[in-house]
Amino acid sequence: MSGIKIAVIGGSGVYKIEGIEVVKEHKVSTPFGDPSSEIIEAKLNGVSFYFLPRHGKHHTFTPSDVNYRANIFALKELGVEYLISVSAVGSLKEEFPPASFVIVDQFIDWTKGKRDRTFYNNGFVGHVSVAEPVDMQLQKMIVDACVEVGVKHGSGGSYICIEGPQFSTKAESNIYRSFGASVIGMTNVPESYLAKEAGMAYASIAMVTDYDCWKEEHCTLEEIMKVMATNNQQAHAVLKKLIPNLNANQFNFKKENTFAILSRPEKLSAEQSRIVEVLLR
Repeated sequence: MSGIKIAVIGGSGVYKIEGIEVVKEHKVSTPFGDPSSEIIEAKLNGVSFYFLPRHGKHHTFTPSDVNYRANIFALKELGVEYLISVSAVGSLKEEFPPASFVIVDQFIDWTKGKRDRTFYNNGFVGHVSVAEPVDMQLQKMIVDACVEVGVKHGSGGSYICIEGPQFSTKAESNIYRSFGASVIGMTNVPESYLAKEAGMAYASIAMVTDYDCWKEEHCTLEEIMKVMATNNQQAHAVLKKLIPNLNANQFNFKKENTFAILSRPEKLSAEQSRIVEVLLR
């Protein structure tokens, strides 16, 4: 164990910003297969953290093909307790324009069942509450960082996760708006749920690239790429404030998985016992 407790899952630009030193790469194998890539150990102002590109170093995994279980398990095995997700989203509300961030606190799963979404199956059973999938203290620290660096943002709201890789039809987009969801994306489920199963404090930075297709506002790919570049710069600024602050102010939180497992320990295989041991650390 390295003693590093903070990790970021997101796009490849995050570890290329000025002031971040890439220390080494960790190749971690898990009972659920390989993570999206080697896990990067980096330093920011002397603070060590892990970074994992969700879609692989060269963006080779679609949202449905990401091995979410391997990603979360590998980070947990390395000792991660605080997990920050960074992802691009479409806005479902007028008040969240492109280039703003939404620091969500709820998720709606609208995927189609293609994704492995739990660690507790194939021979042992556990139930973990995801009533509050985001750790509110970590969420507040992200909001505070946004305020400090001057990023336009919203605090709270629901992220609806669709399967992809296609975007919504207008009819679908209007249905999602009727749910009261704030943003739409393709990756935070089951990622957030698995983080709860692994006993991590999880929070998400949803970076708005455009209004989803409900809004009669044409947006070219070139315009979206410009917004994404702005969003990446803003995310770098937020993380440069957040990571040192989180490291200096690590907090205790309720681990919802503490009493999750119902299967009898003596009936578990060696591999299942390893999984349990890692998840319950």
